[in-house]
Amino acid sequence: MQDEAHYPPQDAVRAGLSGSCPRCGQGKLFDGLLKVRPACGNCGLDYSFADAGDGPAVFVMLLVGFVVVGFALWFEFTFHPSIWLHFIVTAPFSIVICLGSLRVLKGVLIALQYKHSAHEGSIDRG
Repeated sequence: MQDEAHYPPQDAVRAGLSGSCPRCGQGKLFDGLLKVRPACGNCGLDYSFADAGDGPAVFVMLLVGFVVVGFALWFEFTFHPSIWLHFIVTAPFSIVICLGSLRVLKGVLIALQYKHSAHEGSIDRG
């Protein structure tokens, strides 16, 4: 006899934002900044299905690029700084925003992948 535990459905976005397990909502998804753990420490869900690919990086480039360019333009037209001051202010801003949002977006995409049972596409030869 197999023991099949039933877990209440988790909100994929909330689980991804918090970096928790998409099945139980309790275990941790990440081991470090961006490395996905092999399995959930709480419910034992195998995270081998988790393949966010380049999706989080693309979203970060699009969304954060928009914010950083807007900030750089505002900074330029408000203070008229020299180019080195632009680099000193804008570079750390963009690095912090990119690293922070990359983890969050990767967690959300993995949680949505679990929720919708997404997997690599294949041709049905049926």
